[in-house]
Amino acid sequence: MRRTPVGRQTRARGIPEATVARLPLYLRALTALSERSVPTVSSEELAAAAGVNSAKLRKDFSYLGSYGTRGVGYDVEYLVYQISRELGLTQDWPVVIVGIGNLGHALANYGGFASRGFRVAALLDADPAVVGGSAAGLPVRHMDELESIVESQQVSIGVITTPPGAAQQVCDRLVEAGVTSILNFAPTVLTVPDGVDVRKVDLSIELQILAFHEQRKAGEEPQAEEEPAPSRAPGPVRAAAAKLRRAASGGKDVRDAKDTARDGKAEPRGESERSAVMPA
Repeated sequence: MRRTPVGRQTRARGIPEATVARLPLYLRALTALSERSVPTVSSEELAAAAGVNSAKLRKDFSYLGSYGTRGVGYDVEYLVYQISRELGLTQDWPVVIVGIGNLGHALANYGGFASRGFRVAALLDADPAVVGGSAAGLPVRHMDELESIVESQQVSIGVITTPPGAAQQVCDRLVEAGVTSILNFAPTVLTVPDGVDVRKVDLSIELQILAFHEQRKAGEEPQAEEEPAPSRAPGPVRAAAAKLRRAASGGKDVRDAKDTARDGKAEPRGESERSAVMPA
């Protein structure tokens, strides 16, 4: 009998998605306390360790039916069990990883899966140069074996670490084989049917967000410039800047408009110029 992934379990119990997303943070902090043999913890201490405010933590725990003891706090071991059970980590979850490049190898060798209730059931790839190799002691098998592996191992979670061009096709095959939860590391948006959960991990987006904060910490505010974006900016950024300049100048490049005005040769805009500033 195929098991129900944790996302649908918690939705059925009425636990908000935002709370579900914070449960692993609480579990990580509680596990660290347990390893130090700390018996109890206050909501303020646990909230600080998890990086949330204490009011939000108490609200989250109320969905689990755990309110703690006034003046004592929360029992650490009990909370570890309670959150682990809610997340479905008290059982074994077989996982398949598809795409055994550098990232796939790194994930296969990650030692934290087993201790958190996940077992890598198979490593899959379509490249003949990769198939037959191994990672973390597991053989890399061909994608042609996907369906039989999902059925025999009762796999409901798939991890995609392929290039973006292959991700949707791999996703479709996983879904058709019976996988209902997907962790996507490919830098692309996947389309899935109802009943399938997708979590996306995009390292480039996370780095861009960090760059935003670094810029603000350094006190560097983005400057509005008349000249084009610096040539070191990515191509799509330069193209977008040029489009904005054309729109702002009524369909002509800012520099061209300045040159024309300076020469006294400004011309009325025709229909073709107006259409150039219409949304694409």
